Amino acid sequence: MPTSERPGRATAAVPRSLLPLSLLLFAAVRALCLVTLAVWAGAEGRSAHQVLAERWDSLWYVRVVEHGYDFTLTAPDGRVLSDRAFFPLLPWLEGAGHRLTGLAPQDVGLGVSALASLAAAWAIHRIAARLYGERTALFAVALWAVLPVSIVQSMAYSESLFTALAAWSLWSLLRERWLLAGLFASAAGLTRPVGLAVTLAVWGAAWAGRRLTWRVAAGCVLAPLGAVGYVLWSGLGSGHGLFGYLAVQGDWGNGFDGGLAFARFLGGLLSGPGFAGGVGLIIGVAALLWLYVRGIRQGQPLPLVLYTGVVLLLALCTSGFFGSKPRLLLPAFPLLLPLALALSRLRRPWTAWLVIGAAAAIAAAYGAFWLLGSGPP
Repeated sequence: MPTSERPGRATAAVPRSLLPLSLLLFAAVRALCLVTLAVWAGAEGRSAHQVLAERWDSLWYVRVVEHGYDFTLTAPDGRVLSDRAFFPLLPWLEGAGHRLTGLAPQDVGLGVSALASLAAAWAIHRIAARLYGERTALFAVALWAVLPVSIVQSMAYSESLFTALAAWSLWSLLRERWLLAGLFASAAGLTRPVGLAVTLAVWGAAWAGRRLTWRVAAGCVLAPLGAVGYVLWSGLGSGHGLFGYLAVQGDWGNGFDGGLAFARFLGGLLSGPGFAGGVGLIIGVAALLWLYVRGIRQGQPLPLVLYTGVVLLLALCTSGFFGSKPRLLLPAFPLLLPLALALSRLRRPWTAWLVIGAAAAIAAAYGAFWLLGSGPP
């Protein structure tokens, strides 16, 4: 591995922290996306607030807040869809915020996502700065802000909350703060099924350290408690037995199949009028895998490698609605570190900022088009 690519502290060339600038830039991109959505929605006589807070999964979270679990909906094909598929941390926070402020739960959810996305950007900056320096950290946050589906970071969804908890757990692991890492991992496990990725990162860091102390052991024990606790509770309450949560997800069409459903979906595109889209999808998956391998070669620590690998695996090798796959990859921020490192090393910095500016404009336009069209399921 070239010496120039080894992770390290911020370089002497940029001794001051660029964290405030990172957060300001992130907030500016989020504002651009929201303003674009509001203008576009207004032009169509629609409500930006509704698509951000009152459609799709956000309605299921609000129902959990207002009525608790055990609501089911029968799909046209006969499948029974249960709200137990939705993990509880976001509705818990929405319910607490509603009781404290009187705001509608969905509006509290928007606030949670706004604060959580900033917290996630903060943690991403800290991680990238520790590994590759402040300039790389600035571009890492910028890239996470301008992802094409970054509008999800501003929705009453759980992606921002999960990414914040996962990133701070990873940051705690890099600092060997095991109790914090375990607590953040446990909270992430109460947020989304992919909380497994954070737990494995904690366990992998403990294994790599080969130094068992009570703090390391406590972090390892704490990490899976949130996910395991909810999955077991959900399974037992669903009437399907101890592992009934898998049946609940199966009714939603979700399950790990090693990528067979994804391959069938891709084959359908390549054999029909969606051929160009299929080719684009192949290129996109290849790019993700290249970035993952590139990150390993650049010396990303084992916790980040494990975390990113599991997020990728679950996004690409599970069945379900394939329109959701891009937003399921939002938490995989370590994939952006090789790109951020490359941008930080360009001899003409204005070139890098042109790239970020163009990507921000695309993200704003695509986010509005996406949410006002098919949008997330």
